[in-house]
Amino acid sequence: MTETVTRPRTGRMQGTTNKIVRGLLATPGVSSGIGKALLTVYAVGRKTGKCYTVPVAYTPHEGKLLIGTGFGWAKNLRTGEPVDIRYKGKRVTCDVEAFAGEEDVTRLYAVICRANKTFAGFNKVGYGADGEPDADDLRAVWRGGARAFLFTPR
Repeated sequence: MTETVTRPRTGRMQGTTNKIVRGLLATPGVSSGIGKALLTVYAVGRKTGKCYTVPVAYTPHEGKLLIGTGFGWAKNLRTGEPVDIRYKGKRVTCDVEAFAGEEDVTRLYAVICRANKTFAGFNKVGYGADGEPDADDLRAVWRGGARAFLFTPR
């Protein structure tokens, strides 16, 4: 039996879209609207020193900001190493908790998918008859390299 693996893919226009969204998230007034679902992460490469400026969906969770991604830039986010984000128009430093294990990632991705159907669709996570995110789909995303992160703004 072959296990399903779901890897993230960028769209043809993803670079352009990210640039526009980053600009909107930095624009006073506008950021309060789209900033209800998106924030910008400023991750610095551990080996290269390259700065990745990436808009991502977030979900408020237990007083923190929860994100999930399977893209390689996220390997630069590590527990105990602060990261800057642009949140609701303001650049702030956050403490990071990183999760890479199957149980944690599938549990936290389920939280995000319950709150954000667009995120679920982008990650190819469907829903069961009970309305809950499909456990097999969540495991497939984890097998594809997904990680989850909790940010606590300082």
